[in-house]
Amino acid sequence: MDIIRIIFAVLLPPLGVFLQVGFSWTLVLNIILTLFGYIPGIIHAIWVIARK
Repeated sequence: MDIIRIIFAVLLPPLGVFLQVGFSWTLVLNIILTLFGYIPGIIHAIWVIARK
């Protein structure tokens, strides 16, 4: 399942984070990072998925 989440994290970072943690401040942070730049959103999403 982590492979699917990582694929979603690369394609659409907030979706990968949502699948991992649901609605939380982590998701809001990832949305903000993705709006500031696509790469920071991807890095944060992969970090969140790998951490759990």
